[in-house]
Amino acid sequence: MSHREWLDQVKEEIIDPDFPIIDPHHHLWPAPGRTQGIPKDQYYLLKDLWEDTSSGHNLVKTVFVECGQGYYDKGPEALKPVGETEFVVGVAKESISDPSKAQISAIVSHANMMLGDSVGEVLEAHIDKGEGLFKGIRHAGGWDDSEEVRNSHSNPIQHIYLDDMFQKGIEQLEARNLTFDSWHYHNQIKDLTKLAKNFPSLVIIHDHFGGPLGIGKYEGQREGIFKKWKEDITELAECPNVYSKLGGMAMPINGWDWHKADRPATSDELVSAQKAYYLHTIKVFGTERCMFESNFPVDKQSISYPVLWNALKKIALGFSTKEKEDLFFNTAKKVYSL
Repeated sequence: MSHREWLDQVKEEIIDPDFPIIDPHHHLWPAPGRTQGIPKDQYYLLKDLWEDTSSGHNLVKTVFVECGQGYYDKGPEALKPVGETEFVVGVAKESISDPSKAQISAIVSHANMMLGDSVGEVLEAHIDKGEGLFKGIRHAGGWDDSEEVRNSHSNPIQHIYLDDMFQKGIEQLEARNLTFDSWHYHNQIKDLTKLAKNFPSLVIIHDHFGGPLGIGKYEGQREGIFKKWKEDITELAECPNVYSKLGGMAMPINGWDWHKADRPATSDELVSAQKAYYLHTIKVFGTERCMFESNFPVDKQSISYPVLWNALKKIALGFSTKEKEDLFFNTAKKVYSL
């Protein structure tokens, strides 16, 4: 069966369908996917995004996050990622054609922070091509010495957040009041905490709970990893300039193996497996520094869009209306100036 047919095996009644949502983390693939394990024949364009965001929940706005697509083929290597910003601006303009559907309202692009001071030129180019939508940078830092764990698509070095050249690049980001999305694995959270303390004026968004791994040498270690993860997340939350994206743990690297099952995950299965991560993060960060995310289409390998948001709404059931507004809308609106 096709992946669409596989996903359609799980249908659920939409919970609170009118509640407004900003999805602060999704990707677009205009070419054969080549990052995060996406199959080479899978595309994800505006029609695909709208198919998901129009599947029952009230998605109002979205934030595109870099995924190594649409780069310029020619010109200086450092400036090639600016092509992704230009590409997504075009898609965002296309989304205006139907205001009844979710609008791509912000762009988080890539610039190589290892360029140090000279990355300023790249940031200025993103600003120029971004037409007001460009909000910040993600330089993925996921690194592990295990052969079973794929390093991030930006080919980071070990302890990249602590590198002098990387931090000089971050200085350029901070000077322009741009945001920094971080993506790494659970054993790198302490490095991000050090970076956050070094740059207290920089708005940092911590993606996907810090990537708790569950494959390779980490398989079967979930309980021990969770205990250490809780300690590291609590320490990270002490940095008031750090915000947390809650989601992105239905990827194959997280080890739940839903992508291998006969049918995708249900909302109850996701809640049962992952609720503790959500509740602890919300406890230490507060709802005003947390935002739910989809991480689509990467997490689409394991769960459908409407079922995922049902799971997030079930996790938020015990919170007040104000707290839910933070988690689903207000925090993302504030962080990305939407």
